[in-house]
Formats: sequence, C-alpha cells, structure tokens
Amino acid sequence: MANLKQIAAELSLSVTTVSRALKDGPEVQPSTIARVKEVAKRVGYVPDHHGRALKTGRTLTLTAVLPMETRDHLSDLLKLPLIEGMTLAARQAGYSLSIYSTTPDDDPVESVQRQLQARSTDGLIITRMVSGDPRVKLLLDQRMPFVAFGRTDVDVAYPYVDIDNEQIAYEATRRLMEKGCRRIALQLLVPEDQTSAMRLSGYGRAMAEAGIPIDQSLIGHGMFTMELSAAWFDRMLASSDPPTGLACANELGLLGALHALGRRGLVPGNDVHIVSRDSTRLARFLPAKIGVHFVDMAAVGRKLIEVLESRIVNPLGPAAAILLQGRYEPAE
Repeated sequence: MANLKQIAAELSLSVTTVSRALKDGPEVQPSTIARVKEVAKRVGYVPDHHGRALKTGRTLTLTAVLPMETRDHLSDLLKLPLIEGMTLAARQAGYSLSIYSTTPDDDPVESVQRQLQARSTDGLIITRMVSGDPRVKLLLDQRMPFVAFGRTDVDVAYPYVDIDNEQIAYEATRRLMEKGCRRIALQLLVPEDQTSAMRLSGYGRAMAEAGIPIDQSLIGHGMFTMELSAAWFDRMLASSDPPTGLACANELGLLGALHALGRRGLVPGNDVHIVSRDSTRLARFLPAKIGVHFVDMAAVGRKLIEVLESRIVNPLGPAAAILLQGRYEPAE
C-alpha cells in the first residue's frame, strides 16, 4: 500500500509537505496540493487512521448511535436523508462517519459505554432522547465530545440539534381545524420519547386554544410501521364517532393510514383531512390531498456534524442549542 514517503519521493518533496498538502494546509501552494493529490489518487493512497490515532489520540472518525426503530421492513427508511447529510458533512470536515446501529432491545446507556470503552471515535451523535436522559451526564463526565439529536430535561447545558416538533404538531392541528375538523387523531411514537412529548404538547395547546376537550382515545402511541398504523387508524374509523382529521407522525404512519382509508372507500382530503410530517418528500408523490410539514433531514445531519466538530475543536466553548423548523406545504 502506498505511503507518504513514496509520494514524497516521487514528487521530490518532504513527507511533511505531502502530509500538509493532503490536508489542504494553507502553508502549501495550491499547485503543490493539486500535484500531491493527483499522485495520491493514482497510487491509491489511503490515510492510516489507526496509526494517526496512536500518535495523536485522534481517530478522525465520528460515530452516530442510531437505534433501529423496529425489526420491521422499511422501518428505518426515514433515517436515510439524515445519514446522507451526516456522511457528506463529515467527509467535508475531514472525518469518516461510523454508524453504530442498535436494536430496540439494547440499553442506550450501555451502547454509549461500549463506544467510550472502544476509544474508536473522536465524537458521538446520540439520538432518541428520553426524559432525564442519563447519556448526557455520562458523556459530559467522560469529557467525550457529543451532540444530541433531540432535547431532554436535564439541569445542565449540553449541545443539541432538534426539530420543533411541538410547533409542527400545533400547526398541523390548527390546519386541520381550519378544514372544519373537531375530532382530530394524533399519531405519537413511544410515550417515553421526548419527540412524542413535544408533539403531544403542541396538539394539546391547539386543542385548548380552540376550546376542544382532548379525547384520549384519539391519541395513538406506538411504533407506527405501515402495518401498525393501518391497524390503529382502522380501529379509529370503525368507532361510533370516528375522527375527521389526522396528524401523522411520519411517512410510514401516513402510508398505513391511507391504506386503512382505501379499504373503507374513504377519500383523504374529503372524508378525512390529513397533515403529516415528511422527511423524504414521499408524501408529495402520493395521489392524495395531504398537508405536509417538510423537514430537511439532510440539513439536520449537516448541522449535527457542524456542532460536533465545533465541540471537538473547542470542548469548553458554549454548548450550541439549535431548534430547526418544519416548512408547511398545503395539500394540492
């Protein structure tokens, strides 16, 4: 395998100059950088991250701990734009991205502890935040640079990037009310998930402002795969007082709900109005009138890497707290 010495010898440069050129060092002439990179590509040079880690204590690897949502097919489709954004941003920053995938049965704290023990990463991205999430204190105590995708209620500052799910659910509920809906069903995920807590808060605020009492039977908690969403919404439609509006948690929940409507010969946008959060633009290609809150998950991934890199460079700096908005697109 080609190494820095071989590239340096071929170009009659020092190893130091070659190393700096490969990192786009400002002290190296652009023409020299171009020559070095051309030769490196031709000879198939690959940086020795393991050797660098032994010398510097850095791996130039960032790790995202991503739990599988369920063991069902397509359940993790919605993570793809997030992974794409993180991967491209990490590469641009000079890092490789590692995905540490866990199952629904894995303990989130133990998963983080395994990463700390392995010492194979320069920083962590943690997801699926819960109330009082113990991973925040663990990572702060261990001085491991990290960023959370989501928020938790702890009494210490920590870096996070989140989506304003409370506002999305509030606006979805208000939009459905504007369509004349008063019995509005709400899809949530698992109850302990902070995202669900925020969605429920936004829904409750809109209902309270409209003076409409909350009917708990219209609120669904669960892992809304297409099958589970279809079964849940079909039960809603079969009730003596079915919902006329639905705020979907995501695209998979939406597909399940549309399936349930189709089986009963009901038309979305006519018999039942729907507003869904959408991270993949899948909803825009469905032949149904659906209001959408689009969330650019690739941009979320890029922002997570940006914040994490900042923590690595300046671990004692202020903890970034970034709240991103969804963009509402009305039914067409």
